[in-house]
Amino acid sequence: MTTSTTLTTTRRALHAVAERLVAGPQYAAAGDIRLAVRPGGIGGWLPASSAIIGTELVAGEGRYPLRGSLSELAAAAGITARDLRDVYSGSPDFATDEPVDVDPDAAASILRAFELGDAALRALAPTEERVLWPEHFDVGVTVAEVNYGVSPGDALIEEPYAYVGPWVVPAGPFWNQPFGAARVMTELPTERDVLDFFVAGRSALPAG
Repeated sequence: MTTSTTLTTTRRALHAVAERLVAGPQYAAAGDIRLAVRPGGIGGWLPASSAIIGTELVAGEGRYPLRGSLSELAAAAGITARDLRDVYSGSPDFATDEPVDVDPDAAASILRAFELGDAALRALAPTEERVLWPEHFDVGVTVAEVNYGVSPGDALIEEPYAYVGPWVVPAGPFWNQPFGAARVMTELPTERDVLDFFVAGRSALPAG
């Protein structure tokens, strides 16, 4: 059974690996921090970048289970870990000797949420660039001063959720969060459900 504790622990570990072993090395090589949703996981924006697929780190021709410390995982994969504290604030608070504790069910839940979100965003705004940003660790787009996306959870909402975040949040029953509106992904089990939530949020915005 996936609990809030295993979700939080797994999310922290995935976030740290995504930043320091995928986005960070990509930034060092090419000046690009962007991540993208991949089948079964997430990867760097550039084809040669490493990736997280399921519960493994994929680097070059190798696949390395997400276990041990962050520094041990980097050494096994032949990656020079790099944080992005000089690029943005809010880098994951995760020590290099801290265990990369990833629960398979929690990882599957988080990565599935990203996949559903990415597909729904593609349908909502097919011409917009969908980016999984390593800072906040969510996949999203911005259309007409409204952010749409999916988060794996955070301090406010512990489990994966979809969100609609207008730059100026209007009044009304749809808007149930300080940043706009959110629905947990357990209530949105399909791509269609996520898309319908995004569309409902767009429709709840004031005309103008």
